[in-house]
Amino acid sequence: MTEVVGVRDDQRIQRDVLAELAWDARLQPNEIGVTVDQGVVTLTGYVDGTARGWAATRCAQRVRGVRAVADEMEVRLPGTPGRTDAEVAIAATRALEWDSFVPAERLDVTVANGWLMLRGEVEFGWQRRAAEGEVRRLDGVRGITNLIEIRPAAPPAERLRRDVQRALLRTLGGERVTVEVDGDTLVLAGVVRSWWERDQVERVAWSAPGVRVVHDQLLVGG
Repeated sequence: MTEVVGVRDDQRIQRDVLAELAWDARLQPNEIGVTVDQGVVTLTGYVDGTARGWAATRCAQRVRGVRAVADEMEVRLPGTPGRTDAEVAIAATRALEWDSFVPAERLDVTVANGWLMLRGEVEFGWQRRAAEGEVRRLDGVRGITNLIEIRPAAPPAERLRRDVQRALLRTLGGERVTVEVDGDTLVLAGVVRSWWERDQVERVAWSAPGVRVVHDQLLVGG
């Protein structure tokens, strides 16, 4: 009986994910395949840019009952001539310059065959993620390699752990998430109620000074 219920739940999740994809005006859901196994959603098919791939993944994450999302979509640029690598590089540079929270003057952008590479140094992990987010949505970008380094003076591990734990307490109002520090790496564990809460926990973790890596071991549940 348990197995039947699980199969039925997977079918319901599949229908809901397909409906969510159809609801998002940025996507063409007939080009995206959806399979579900024990709450894990796998997205297949083709999208014409990383921004649409990201949007499809977020659609799946919003659906109730989804435990994880595997992105196996391929990026295929439209057959008509698009932006040249030079144009993509110029657009990426300008996008970074317009973001006042990203130190664009400390970053380098290179593009080859639509694949964009970011290099340079920032002080915070969230700045590294923000830089990637700015260029991910640009037309003509087939993929991104983020080699930006994080080089601040990190506080002592125990103080960093306490500061992050307190920030999470202010954000979530509870102690469902634990934080461990290993050098410049934060390990997050525990249970959150939604993907939104998971995003908030990651945002807090990446905002901590000296953090270069965040290992997210959070579970989304009730």
